[in-house]
Amino acid sequence: MSSGCVSGTDRRAWAGSCSHPAGCHTGDLPVLASATVGARFWLLIEHSGPWASHLEDCRLPEEIHALIRRAQNLGIRPQLIRRPGHRKPVTGGIHVMVADATAPEPWIAEGVIAGPSDLDMDALVAGVVPESCILVSEPVFLVCTHAKRNACCARIGLPLARSLAEVLPDRIWETSHVGGDRYAANLVCLPHGLYYGSMSQAAAIAAVDAYRSGEVILDRFRGRAGIPEPSQAAEHFVRAHTGELSVGGVAVESSRSDGVTTEVLVRGGDARFRVVVEPMTLTTPCGTACAETVTTYRLVTLDRLTPVRYATPALA
Repeated sequence: MSSGCVSGTDRRAWAGSCSHPAGCHTGDLPVLASATVGARFWLLIEHSGPWASHLEDCRLPEEIHALIRRAQNLGIRPQLIRRPGHRKPVTGGIHVMVADATAPEPWIAEGVIAGPSDLDMDALVAGVVPESCILVSEPVFLVCTHAKRNACCARIGLPLARSLAEVLPDRIWETSHVGGDRYAANLVCLPHGLYYGSMSQAAAIAAVDAYRSGEVILDRFRGRAGIPEPSQAAEHFVRAHTGELSVGGVAVESSRSDGVTTEVLVRGGDARFRVVVEPMTLTTPCGTACAETVTTYRLVTLDRLTPVRYATPALA
């Protein structure tokens, strides 16, 4: 399933042209299993804008373009970020944050660098905090407000980012395209890379509070970035079946596909589950620029297997 807004078209031709009425992003559209697959590692670069529809077209200092290119070559997802409502140029170096979303213990770190050579991105993809950055203990929340990519992201995302910033001024950032414009407003919770879509202010506050407490809310939960979409779907169905909402309480152990059907072995709480899912396509209620159809996943079977066995410590 594509994380973009329209397939089979030149995105640059329609970027920012969405004509959805406000009622088309209310959460009625299924959002599960739609988090961006290619986002295991993150590079956030503070830049006040303006942002073109694609990062390579933005008017940025060459050192920032160099950071973006190197990140993309290493499979790191680059994002431009800015404080909600803040449009003053950033001075005094380049403020960056880096995150490993799929480590056994996901982490995020930040630093201020003079140029691209000061950030060791090879260390990041090796799961090591770059020397120029310092680990931070508080989560970071990104709200997509990328108007030139899709108008809905700004129309819905901007007021959401500003309202959240009133509650958590130091942890909320506007960001460039995160994938899935049809699900605006999009919220990303780092370092775990949890995606939420079609967010209202109340839903976003609930999701932020839950994540800060180490939990997930299934309402409007798109999934965890960096893992295949069928695995995201399997995790979702296990959470719904067991009521296990802790962030680390559900994890995929293995998966295999047979045609369009995928069988996934999932650990959920104190048990393992065999989950079979398959894609399904739905027609959207509005059918305008964002998407005429959306691909989601349906549950075929979910079977509880043997309990998870933990090793017993040896006696002295």
